[in-house]
Amino acid sequence: MKKRWGEKLDLLLDTHVLLWWLEAPERLADNVKASIASEHRRVFVSALSAWEIVIKVSIGKLRLQIDLEEEVERSRFEHLDVSLRHGLTVRELPLLHRDPFDRLLIAQARIEGLAGQLRMQLR
Repeated sequence: MKKRWGEKLDLLLDTHVLLWWLEAPERLADNVKASIASEHRRVFVSALSAWEIVIKVSIGKLRLQIDLEEEVERSRFEHLDVSLRHGLTVRELPLLHRDPFDRLLIAQARIEGLAGQLRMQLR
């Protein structure tokens, strides 16, 4: 049975939310921090976020002050691999987001029945 929006859904973290949770939690709204920290939810991090972070670090758009893999493990976040189905689902999404990383994260959340912690919920 698919959960409806507003129920206690498991979460898929947006890449920025992941980085702010790990490096600058004060940038997140209190309700977002509470959602991520809840013992009643599973929190997922996509392999896509790791890829996006590595790309941005390599081209100088991001400086990472932490060991990402170690901190994701310490936070007890679960890993979500990217599948062919995730990629193909992007074609079904309206062009509200042009960022390819965001579009694939949305597709993953949709297929896996996860709520996305999006940037609109920041302080």
